[in-house]
Amino acid sequence: MNEVEKCIRERRSTPRFKSDPVDRELIERVIEAGLWAPSGMGRQSPIIVAVTNRALRDELAEENRRIMGAPQGTDPFYGAPVVLVVLAGASVPTRVYDGSATIENMLLAAQSLGLGGHWIHRAKEEFEEPRFRGLLARLDVEGDFEGIGHVVVGYPDAEKPQPARKGGRVFWAE
Repeated sequence: MNEVEKCIRERRSTPRFKSDPVDRELIERVIEAGLWAPSGMGRQSPIIVAVTNRALRDELAEENRRIMGAPQGTDPFYGAPVVLVVLAGASVPTRVYDGSATIENMLLAAQSLGLGGHWIHRAKEEFEEPRFRGLLARLDVEGDFEGIGHVVVGYPDAEKPQPARKGGRVFWAE
């Protein structure tokens, strides 16, 4: 088994993170992997908003919790100190697929660098809110983007589950 196959097989969603900050170089490497994801017709429409500011991270987490309908005090980002928000051009027909490929590349990169990662939904609903649209404007993001998802990243503070793979999911048409 080569290193890529090993990384794929060992990657699991991290259920809890340490609050320790993550070195910017590692975050940049995770982001770079996302930028190399395939995209429909090579449009490369996904963008990534890297959130390391604790107050903004907590504001996103609270909005995510509210959208999810979880009880007060729930952290849908599992304590991760870094939130990488993936958005894609709202008019791009393959935006969800392109953003999903970006997310998976980042999750695999995080695994390969010894970090934990977790794919979190509800970015679409978050970035329909005026205050988060305003964040994009403050970051000089031009264009109409739709939230696809988040990759929360940090150092794991729990063992990753090791579930078995279900059988009966491949059908050969030879």
